[in-house]
Amino acid sequence: MITKKEETRELEWRVTVTHKPSAQEEDSFEPRIALWHQLIDLLSLNMRSSSRFMKNAWKLGVDDPRKFIHCIKVGVALTLVSIFYYTRPLYQGVGGTAMWAIMTIVVIFEFTVGGTIYKGLNRVMATLSAGMIAVGIHWLASKSSETSEHIIIASAATFVRFIPAVKARFDYGILIFILTFNLVAVSGYRVDRLLELAQQRLATVFIGISICLLVCILVRPVWAGEELHLLTIKNMRKLADSVEESVAEYFRDGEKGDGNETSMQNSRGYKCVLNSKATEESLADLARWEPMHGRFSYLHPWSQYLRVGTAMRYCAYCIETLNDCINSENENQQKAPEHLKKHLSNACLRLGLECSNVLKELASSIESMKRSSSIEVLIGQMNDAVEEVQNILSTPSLEGAESKAAIPTIPLMEAMTVITVASLLNEITLRIDGVADAVEDLAVTAFQSFEDAQQTDKNKSSNELAAGSDGQEGNLPQAQLPSAAVPRAGAA
Repeated sequence: MITKKEETRELEWRVTVTHKPSAQEEDSFEPRIALWHQLIDLLSLNMRSSSRFMKNAWKLGVDDPRKFIHCIKVGVALTLVSIFYYTRPLYQGVGGTAMWAIMTIVVIFEFTVGGTIYKGLNRVMATLSAGMIAVGIHWLASKSSETSEHIIIASAATFVRFIPAVKARFDYGILIFILTFNLVAVSGYRVDRLLELAQQRLATVFIGISICLLVCILVRPVWAGEELHLLTIKNMRKLADSVEESVAEYFRDGEKGDGNETSMQNSRGYKCVLNSKATEESLADLARWEPMHGRFSYLHPWSQYLRVGTAMRYCAYCIETLNDCINSENENQQKAPEHLKKHLSNACLRLGLECSNVLKELASSIESMKRSSSIEVLIGQMNDAVEEVQNILSTPSLEGAESKAAIPTIPLMEAMTVITVASLLNEITLRIDGVADAVEDLAVTAFQSFEDAQQTDKNKSSNELAAGSDGQEGNLPQAQLPSAAVPRAGAA
């Protein structure tokens, strides 16, 4: 018989309830979740940054493969100089200072030959002079018990670095002088064979510089002078495109097509000219250290390239003002009257084209290192275009206006931009004349010698052909004889 108590126990409900975290447990989970999300975001950001870095690095190498070659050249130089460290006979020959040769490679190997020669010669002269002075002071100090001379000389050398002319060309050499002088001077108090130590270090420096120069010059050399030459040509052509596209952007905006990325880049090419001053000066300084190479002699007038660059920047400033004037009209939404722009468009477009032609001809003259035979004609056409613009500005009638009485109704502020653009074009032509004068000075000092050398080679070749024809004239057919020998054969 089932009792009432047992029956009640069998009828009990069993309900499973999930555990609900308390408020304290929820507060402990939230920081962990937030930290996890921050970690994920940080990893994602690092991956995007690494991907962007690799793309930029790859683009940099593709745009200029010489950078990859430079890295390989440095590796080759380090491999060659490491032989003195890993080979026992060579290592014993230079003592324990073989590491200085490796350090020399790392320090002086530059992208251009001029930069490498500049640092190499400065390092040699600084190491040699500093070592000799330090050894001399050590000897005097051992005789007179004076120990403060090296501090005075190091301070004086540091002061010399503030002189602008010295800092521009010998700053690295003075820095190495201070370093070497103090190392040798201080080592003199702890090293017994100081002179031998100085000799070993100088020898390893010579070894490092020699290997560095051989690799830099013999394996795909990059000449600073040639880089300056090409940079001047490229900047001048960008300046030419910038003049032409800026005028076209204002007067033929609809015809050129809005959003044309190539046209926009060409019209902003003057910015490269404005930003190239430091690069030009650096390349010119390094080019002075380079030996004769290619079409450039040892005493090539690199300073004349700086004059050309200065004249181009003087022109680029005016083009920048022209672009600012055009952009200000677009931003203010205050357009000039269409009939007024049409009245000046043909003359201004022609003037912009003539300015561009002059600059492109000057760039071709520099590229070929020959005086242009047509530059005077192009400058004359540019001046004719200037006179045409000036005549139109002084003409009382306007194309598109019904009568002369309608002219005064044009607001002055609306016509101001068009008149300013035309005036700036006239100013640009004057500055292009300055560029032409600078190129002419460069041609007198540099191109003339190149032309003379070419003429000498032609005369030499003609003489050699004439001399060879004397002995072989009878054995050659008439068509294979040199031009100078043909009349003589006919006469015979």
